[in-house]
Amino acid sequence: MSHGSPLITIMVKAARKAARDLTRDFGEVQSLRVTRKGIADFVTRADHKAEQTIFEELSAARPKYGFVMEERGEIEGVDNSNRWIVDPLDGTTNFLHGLPQFAISIALERDRQAHAGVIYNPITDELFWAEKGDGAYLNDRRLRVSSRSDLSECIFACGLPFAGRPGRDRALQETERVLEKTAGVRRFGSAALDLAFVAAGRFDAFWERDLNIWDVAAGVAIVREAGGIISDIEGGHKFLAGGSILATTPEIHGPAKKLLQGD
Repeated sequence: MSHGSPLITIMVKAARKAARDLTRDFGEVQSLRVTRKGIADFVTRADHKAEQTIFEELSAARPKYGFVMEERGEIEGVDNSNRWIVDPLDGTTNFLHGLPQFAISIALERDRQAHAGVIYNPITDELFWAEKGDGAYLNDRRLRVSSRSDLSECIFACGLPFAGRPGRDRALQETERVLEKTAGVRRFGSAALDLAFVAAGRFDAFWERDLNIWDVAAGVAIVREAGGIISDIEGGHKFLAGGSILATTPEIHGPAKKLLQGD
């Protein structure tokens, strides 16, 4: 990466440092022969370790900024305008099963808007990043969302509720409607990477409900800088506050929203 701002440099440094331990732990989790609880405990330790590394790096660089972190929760900062939004391991189930589809997600929220984002998959060494007004990138390559405008040619990504989570019937109904009108649906298991893939033109749209701010904040910044449109599924702007998110190319946002709503 040759042209990121000082802010992006800080975020990338934190992500790459945390990635070293995650990559090593990923190799170990693939070879573990222990109970499900044992594997889950191991992954939880990896998660916490990565989050601690990111916390230390970002705190040293910007000591006045606050945090919202998946494991630690919210930490108030002296600077009320800026806070870091961190998910140290998005795609935990994939990680646990030895699937290399997970990422570190770091966003800077400025005045309650997603200002900058870094999403890093340490296994593929794909680094997605963006800062408001400066464009979106994959490593050093500029990103743009796809130009497809016909739903029948588009691939949608989604998240589906796992066992014990509400909303499965609605999600399946939405998926069925999308399957009838598009080229297909993918469920890869990492909302952060799904959003990054929309920015890269690999997916044309992504939707999911019941996400947290750390799942989406970095991806929101990256999709927007790649020319995409973000809303909640109802068309509003509450996607950072939880609830639902819909990320698409400009051409299909309206049709995708109507499709998901059953109109």
